[in-house]
Amino acid sequence: MSTEQTVNLQPLLAIMEKLRDPATGCPWDLAQRFDTIVPFTLEEAYEVADAIEQGDLAHLPDELGDLLFQVVFYCQLGKEQGLFDFATVVERISDKLIRRHPHVFGPMQDESAASGVKPELNTQALNAAWEATKAQERQQKQLLSVLDDIPKALPALTRAVKIQKRVAKLGFDWPELEPVVAKIHEEIDEVMVEARLLDSDPETYFPKVKDEMGDLLFAVVNLARHLGVDPESALRQGNHKFEQRFRGVEALAAASGKAMQAHTLAELDGYWDQVKAGLKAAHKE
Repeated sequence: MSTEQTVNLQPLLAIMEKLRDPATGCPWDLAQRFDTIVPFTLEEAYEVADAIEQGDLAHLPDELGDLLFQVVFYCQLGKEQGLFDFATVVERISDKLIRRHPHVFGPMQDESAASGVKPELNTQALNAAWEATKAQERQQKQLLSVLDDIPKALPALTRAVKIQKRVAKLGFDWPELEPVVAKIHEEIDEVMVEARLLDSDPETYFPKVKDEMGDLLFAVVNLARHLGVDPESALRQGNHKFEQRFRGVEALAAASGKAMQAHTLAELDGYWDQVKAGLKAAHKE
């Protein structure tokens, strides 16, 4: 496929407009609002991520198309309400990309093109320039805190990472792993203090347990960040690993002729160890 191919988006925009036609459109599409589409947008974004993680690149264009349709849907709603349209969205993102990449689109790039000498790009300097540009944008939006523009609808693990990265840039961060790990142990102890009192007064202590669990999870995210691990991706991988192993446990239980519930925990743990060992051996092969 040629990189110079021009894509005509008008047919897609026309389809969306027809779906929202008050007289002949689709009842479901006509019933939607900005807020009602959000869950579908999140679902489509996760399906894109899933296709990439599964290596299913053959179906990635389909998933990306579904995600693009979400953008087109929002643009149609904006157009109907006189707020914005697809052209506005394209213009805004184009301006932002140019503004945030002066080393590509600015005077430095023009000078290098004229001289034929490519400038040395220092990653640290580029990151600093990127953050400075974003800080200026936040100031123009009259955002008082560096945390103000972190979307509250982000998955909690992802949002925790963003919060921690923002404050770390201001020097509010531990430089070594030891205090990060110590904080996790401290939070575990605090969870257990409240957990031991839970049975005596659930109404009083459950909110406290939940609060301490939040602190513990935030501390674990901090460790993942210090290790360069994306916690959202790591947990998805952990979910997949557990699911794969548990399906093996179910298969062994079924082969035994006994229902899962009829097994003791020790028997099920034995199946788990058997499945785990089998998967490790298969992985080595």
